Amino acid sequence: MAEKMATRAAYGAFLVKEGKNNKNLVVLDADLSASTKTAEFKKAYPDRFFNAGIAEQNLIGMATGLALSGKTVCASTFAMFAAGRAFEIIRNSIGYTGANVKICATHAGITVGEDGASHQTFEDIALMRTIPGMTVVSPSDGPSAEILLKQVVDMEGPAYVRLGRAEVPTIYSESSDIRLGKGNVIRDGKDAAVIATGIMVAAALEAAEVLEAEGIDVRVIDIHTIKPLDEELILKAAGETGRIVTAEEHSVIGGLGSAVAEVVSAACPVRIAMVGQKDTFGESGKPDELRKKYGMTSADIVQAVKQVYK
Repeated sequence: MAEKMATRAAYGAFLVKEGKNNKNLVVLDADLSASTKTAEFKKAYPDRFFNAGIAEQNLIGMATGLALSGKTVCASTFAMFAAGRAFEIIRNSIGYTGANVKICATHAGITVGEDGASHQTFEDIALMRTIPGMTVVSPSDGPSAEILLKQVVDMEGPAYVRLGRAEVPTIYSESSDIRLGKGNVIRDGKDAAVIATGIMVAAALEAAEVLEAEGIDVRVIDIHTIKPLDEELILKAAGETGRIVTAEEHSVIGGLGSAVAEVVSAACPVRIAMVGQKDTFGESGKPDELRKKYGMTSADIVQAVKQVYK
């Protein structure tokens, strides 16, 4: 995990490559193309890029119209504005009609950093996974982001892709076997399973190394697709290890932790601990300092594993 890359940067690179072969691809933004990295697509294919301005509800409405006219649409803005400000339009225009719109939302979670509480969204996964038919994806690094984005664009129907501002360690390669709806076991273990998503996958791997030195053998699973959830893999981990820790850069209410608990409690009840935002807003600060203050580091995962391991 030496190299680092932000998943939003991987998104920008993907759009340019995909746009060359996919003439049906249209990209929209809400006046944040430099930050979301859609500016790269705009430069390469200006006739297929549209700036809706600072009007996120209009962004979603325009995206829906283009999709229902036969286009494949990627619509981008910050996660707080996409999932939050435009939720009702996403639900009724994209979700209800099944429009072929891919909401590629950047700057999710606490690692938005200095932008502060107004821009740090911990609710987006919870909101998006409640919409019928909505695929919800949260890549852990640059290569997995590009692989999953390709599958998202190729599939028919609505999707929400959660992308980050900060650079994250590279876990996968460009040739890794990553499939929508199927989690990846990236480290095997028998004593407990850490089920992570997004930037917390790298933290889970770090935690597993620390715990190994203390004699605790931890399985690490990347659940990059929150919906549809890989229930089979989760139940297998629950049955074989008897202990689960979930880790996400999102509220523990309604996110990955809730999704995993819903599955496990119904079919294979085990001890569960959740690492994530604990029903609080964030604040302005350096991303690493915020992750430490709000309990989303490898050390927090280590503590949670020890909690369920008692």
